[in-house]
Amino acid sequence: MKIGFGDCVFDPEARQVVRNGRPVPLSPKAFLLLDALLAARPKALSRGQIHERVWPATHVSESNLANLIVELRRALGDDADEPRYIRTLPRFGYAFRGDAAPLETDSRQAGSRGPLYRLIWGRREIALKSGVNLLGRDPDAVVWIDDESVSRRHARIVVGDGEVTIEDLGSKNGTRVGGRRIDRPTPLAEGDTLKIGPASMTLRILRRTGSTVSTMKSRAPR
Repeated sequence: MKIGFGDCVFDPEARQVVRNGRPVPLSPKAFLLLDALLAARPKALSRGQIHERVWPATHVSESNLANLIVELRRALGDDADEPRYIRTLPRFGYAFRGDAAPLETDSRQAGSRGPLYRLIWGRREIALKSGVNLLGRDPDAVVWIDDESVSRRHARIVVGDGEVTIEDLGSKNGTRVGGRRIDRPTPLAEGDTLKIGPASMTLRILRRTGSTVSTMKSRAPR
């Protein structure tokens, strides 16, 4: 699936990166590095983890990774002093920063008969868009929760490929699904309850059939 961030598009199937509508030159190893950082986001990868992904069972010097980072930043238009995409963790490794969202969605969702996704929070009904939906204290969050116990970028819900998943973004107080604190991307289904700080929300998945809308059946309790 293509992933968009800033003015760039990462296309794993075509094995290319497009910036401002034009493919940018990128070596195979730099492409692998970007793939690894995007897959792990927002978590950081240690130098050892990157080495295993990019140079499996091969001994290379530390300068090889540094050179790949320089190449990647140049291709993405990133700045080491004020990075938009690649964050350096001294004496540890690197992480992808910034918003990145899938650009392709399941055809059932994109079509006129595809499901609609809603979060019910008290009397509020919040529509979830295709791709990334940020939850937290950030004013630009799709679900804005103005409470000190909630991190600025607390969690995200990703809608696409016929499924909905939620992921905690390293928040201090955690994200809970059905009362359980999650530590990895977690699939969501109709009727699942989410808790972030003082906010308790329920996911509703509405199926469109012609001119009518109905709620999908809940799955069995976990």
